[in-house]
Amino acid sequence: MGDDQARDLDTRLFSIAEVNELIPRLELIMERLQFRAVELRESLQDLADETGRPASDLEVAHLLQRWPDKRELLEDLQNLVAQIDDCGGQFKGLDLGLVDFPAEIDGEIALLCWQYGEKEVHHWHSLESGFSGRKPLPAEREVYLQ
Repeated sequence: MGDDQARDLDTRLFSIAEVNELIPRLELIMERLQFRAVELRESLQDLADETGRPASDLEVAHLLQRWPDKRELLEDLQNLVAQIDDCGGQFKGLDLGLVDFPAEIDGEIALLCWQYGEKEVHHWHSLESGFSGRKPLPAEREVYLQ
């Protein structure tokens, strides 16, 4: 891995073992995040039902205008995503519960890809490909921090 590539990423690189150590914490965060997101969706649907507007046309600002007490829910969601960031992970998606971790794989910067429900990280993808390019980590592949 070139120093320029690591500097461009501007973050630490993780080993598989380091990500696996974070998974119990990530599971708790993601579970709470998904639960709170359901609450937000239900609140938006309640607002849609009340106003006669499609939920897809409503924004969080509309929700806060009608029910200012929902600010705590939004702050909790933001805090949970910040906790993932604090772990060094990159929150990639709520519905699938995706978190990526920068790593060096075969001398190249890539992302270890964890999905909620997985007890260990088993997949990776390139920086460009995202979840659609997710591949299993072969047993012989060296993933390390340099």
